[in-house]
Amino acid sequence: MEVGTRRIMHRNVTAHPTAEWTLQQFREALPGDHTYRFAIHDRDRIRSKDPDQAVEAMGVRVLRTPVRAPKGNSYCERIVRTARRACLDFMIPFSAGHLRHTLVEWAAHYNHGRPHRSLGPGIPLPLDPLPSPSACRHQIRGDCRVRAKPVLGGLHHEYFLEKLAA
Repeated sequence: MEVGTRRIMHRNVTAHPTAEWTLQQFREALPGDHTYRFAIHDRDRIRSKDPDQAVEAMGVRVLRTPVRAPKGNSYCERIVRTARRACLDFMIPFSAGHLRHTLVEWAAHYNHGRPHRSLGPGIPLPLDPLPSPSACRHQIRGDCRVRAKPVLGGLHHEYFLEKLAA
């Protein structure tokens, strides 16, 4: 997750993460022309010195959370809790592929349709520009109507204004 924009940059699923798998996830998440300065991670056993050195070779400084400090990486803890509470607590994934597909759809909703309180409220990467507001903030403009788009089979909905035909 990119902390400044709250955008989920990369997600993947495995039952048995290794140092090599984790390093590959960093390679996929960080483009060659990135401007990222830091990568924060916990002190898990799969985080050996080799992946950290490879990430630092990409121009990213690796910061480890303090020992026995579960709140040391609050951003990561929050995104995992949000994914569980908003998505995974309501379904049983049948396979790694099903879980991967579900997370792809949820991450698209998280990045493009879900308001984030920390952004004011705002959306990290809105797909469509927001229409100009009406004279009265609490009324819908006369030439628009509210539409809903189901996400994850109706578990969530994204709402948007649609212009009426003339």
